[in-house]
Amino acid sequence: MLTFIIGLVILIGGGLCYGKFCENVFAPDDRETPAYARQDGVDYVPMKTWRNSLINLLNIAGTGPILGPIQGILFGPAAFLAIPIGNVIGGSMHDYFSGMICTRDGGTQMPDFVKNYTNKAIYVLYDIFICVLLLLVGAVFIYTPGDIATTQVFKWSGAPTDPTTWIVYLVIFAYYLVATVLPIDKLIGRVYPIFGAILIFSAIGIFIAIFAKGYPLNEIWEPWNMAGAAITGVGADGAAVELVEKGFRYGDYFNASHFVPVFFLTVACGILSGFHSTQTALVARTIESEKNGRTVFYNMMLVEGFIAMCWAAGTMAMINLGAEAGGLSMMGSKYLQLAAENKAVVDGAVQASYIAGDNGLFYHVIGAAAVTGVLCRNALGNIGGTIALLGVIILPITSGDTALRALRLTLADSLHIRQENNKQRLGLAVPIFALVFIILVWAKFNSNGFNMLWRYFSWANQMISMFAFACVAAYLYKQGKARFVWIPMVPACFYAFATCAFLVHDPTQSGREMMSWTAAYAVAAVWTVCYLGFCIWNGRQQAKKA
Repeated sequence: MLTFIIGLVILIGGGLCYGKFCENVFAPDDRETPAYARQDGVDYVPMKTWRNSLINLLNIAGTGPILGPIQGILFGPAAFLAIPIGNVIGGSMHDYFSGMICTRDGGTQMPDFVKNYTNKAIYVLYDIFICVLLLLVGAVFIYTPGDIATTQVFKWSGAPTDPTTWIVYLVIFAYYLVATVLPIDKLIGRVYPIFGAILIFSAIGIFIAIFAKGYPLNEIWEPWNMAGAAITGVGADGAAVELVEKGFRYGDYFNASHFVPVFFLTVACGILSGFHSTQTALVARTIESEKNGRTVFYNMMLVEGFIAMCWAAGTMAMINLGAEAGGLSMMGSKYLQLAAENKAVVDGAVQASYIAGDNGLFYHVIGAAAVTGVLCRNALGNIGGTIALLGVIILPITSGDTALRALRLTLADSLHIRQENNKQRLGLAVPIFALVFIILVWAKFNSNGFNMLWRYFSWANQMISMFAFACVAAYLYKQGKARFVWIPMVPACFYAFATCAFLVHDPTQSGREMMSWTAAYAVAAVWTVCYLGFCIWNGRQQAKKA
């Protein structure tokens, strides 16, 4: 548990110090914000800091800080240090500068932000890329809360042929449509404080349970592989097979699964998420003062890091407890190799993870959707667990609605489509929702559909941050602060390397290598140098225009 506590100290203490440093570099002042300068009663609306903070937190806190850490903790206690360090110097810094620059530039959305600080070619590429990402976000954040609600709350099958599955989906669809079209303060600004309370309750509840119940957590300096008890089970063909119950071998998983880059694309939102820049750009139109930016943008990302830490620790505790003590059953079998090759889907939501241990067995990890129910009820009991589970369902919904809202605004700004009344907003929202529905149907009826959707969403999510980091670097050059360009470039170069290596190793995410990891790392290193060179060149070009 000490490693977990050290991680929290890094997250909170480091975040407070580095956040203040980033604020000093940006230097917010008392100039009029877009919420007042362009107030229109729809998107440019002044809102109190506490309300903006909750809105931004719920906008950015989708399923990422929950489902990501659930899968990422399989890499062992290294997650307790990687999450806070990456959050402080990467994710929180990314959110703060993206939100503040968009605020200072008059409430611009990300496409115009990219256009202002790069060139037309990069702008067109980003515009296409972000629209595709936001469509994927909309589909993912209907799929995951819908399936968790049907299987964990209502105890229905969640099958694509079950009418109840589509009823739940349509309810979420209806809410998204209303939230996408109505003025931001008519619905989002009023109901988000309620959602925020449930979100905070679930995270704090798990945090308290970690200490109150003495959950077993691994330390980074102790052996990571836990000895499991051998039992006899029955394979798919009816033959007896040896299984391993309890005692997950984190060390085997860490060594075989390539911590860099896989971990950092799995635990996306708790560390860094390019999607967040689209959400901070929305909130940039509603903050009352630039000096509120650190609370609204930087600190809310720290809160998301805290959520990720709690879910990672809670999941490790459930694994270490084992099924007999109310935790999770971790089993391995050679007979699971076939399922691993077929990319089996667990609980209709998240692909099962398989890893070969040093004993020749394949370790099977139950689906992340099921983990949420187990952890919530173990930590908080039936009533508290149900409330916390509702928070898990609400999280992606409160990101999905603003993602589709951001997509509407992005298309409106890029195509110069007026959005002054509900009819105009609805006219643009309908085709967007039709595309999301098509993606959702495909993902639900395709046995490997959601797995592909989630993986490309995760990869695209991190790739988007590359555009934002390049723009932040250009902004610093333009403001005569080139000596601070290392602030965005350190995390930018790391993620340029990670996303490239991940893609070129397995471009289809099908499990079939395009090239070895060694070759993938070499290609990623070259790409990272090229990306860094472009950012420096572009920054100097922007400085000449100042």
